[in-house]
Amino acid sequence: MGGDHGPSVILPGADIALERHPGTRFVLFGREADVLPELEKYPRLKAASVFHHCEVAVRMEDKPSQALRQGRYKSSMWRAIDAVKTGEADVAVSAGNTGALMAMAKFCLRTMANVERPAIACIWPTLKGESIVLDVGATIGADAQQLVDFSVMGAAMARAVLAIDRPTIGLLNIGVEEVKGQDEIREAGRLLRESPDAAMRYHGFVEGDDLGKGTVDVVVTEGFTGNVALKTAEGTVKQVASYLRASMTRTIMARLGYLLARGAFARLREKLDPRKVNGGVFLGLNGIVIKSHGGSDAEGTAAAFDIAHAMATADLLNTIGRDLESFNSGLTAHEPAAGSAAESA
Repeated sequence: MGGDHGPSVILPGADIALERHPGTRFVLFGREADVLPELEKYPRLKAASVFHHCEVAVRMEDKPSQALRQGRYKSSMWRAIDAVKTGEADVAVSAGNTGALMAMAKFCLRTMANVERPAIACIWPTLKGESIVLDVGATIGADAQQLVDFSVMGAAMARAVLAIDRPTIGLLNIGVEEVKGQDEIREAGRLLRESPDAAMRYHGFVEGDDLGKGTVDVVVTEGFTGNVALKTAEGTVKQVASYLRASMTRTIMARLGYLLARGAFARLREKLDPRKVNGGVFLGLNGIVIKSHGGSDAEGTAAAFDIAHAMATADLLNTIGRDLESFNSGLTAHEPAAGSAAESA
C-alpha cells in the first residue's frame, strides 16, 4: 500500500521478481478494494500469493509515533512485519513511510543479541561495480562498538548479495590518516584493525569520494552522515541529468548527437537511477525488512524483491549472529590491557 503508486507498482514488481525466482511465494497485505483488482492482472503472481485484507494503511505523511499508535497489530505494514516474526514470511518488503517502517520493525522484531542499534544498508553503484553503505538513516550518531557492529553486519550482507568471500571494510571519515576524525571513529578503527576476524578485511578510513570509486566493499558510517551522503548522491545524479538534457537540446547538432548516443545515455541513466539500485536492508533486527524506494517503478521494485530473495536464501540472520559472536570473542581475546587505549589516544 506504500510508496508513490501503491499496488499498481508493487504487484507488477512482484510479478517480475517471481519470473526471476520461480520458487518465491508472496504474502500480500492491503486493502482488498485496492489490491485484488490489480492482482487479477497478474495470474502467475495470484497463483503464488496469499492475500490478507487490512483496513488500515500507514500514510506516507504519518509520524512514526502516529503510525505505531494507529496501525499497531492491524495495519498492512505491521502485519507484513509480524509475518516475519511468526515465520509466515522470510522477509518483509515495503515502499511505505521509512520512519514508520523502522519504528514498527524495531518494536515488533526487536534488535538481535549483541546489537545495540539497527542500521539501514543500501547497495551503492561504483566505478568498480557495487558496494554496501550503512547506516544511511536508521539512527543518528554511533559509538565505536556500534560502528564495529555495522561493519560486521555490512560484511555479512556483502557476502550474501555481492558474493564477496572476504569483503573490505572502510570507515567514512574526513581524512584517511589515523589521527583524523572523531574519537568514536578512531576507536572503531582501532578495534577493527586489531581484530583477527577472517570474515572481513579492514581497509582503514575512506573519504566521501571513495564511495563512488569503489575503494572498499563496505562503507560504514552513522545514520546522519550516511543519509546526507545518500541524498547528496541522488541530488547530484538529478543535477547531472538535467545538465545533460539541457546540453543535448541546445543545438541541432547536439540533438543529432543525442540521437546517435541515446543507447549509451539510457544505460547511464539505468546505472545511476537510485530507484533502480533499490532496496535498503534493515540490519540488526530479529528478522529481515527491506525498504523499497517510494518512487520506484515496477523494475525498481523488483530489484528490492531480488535483494529480499538473496537475504532469505543466504540465511543472513544466522550469519550475522555467528559473525558478531565470533568477532566479539576474538576482540575480547586480543583486547589490550586497561588504560592502553587511553594512553595511545
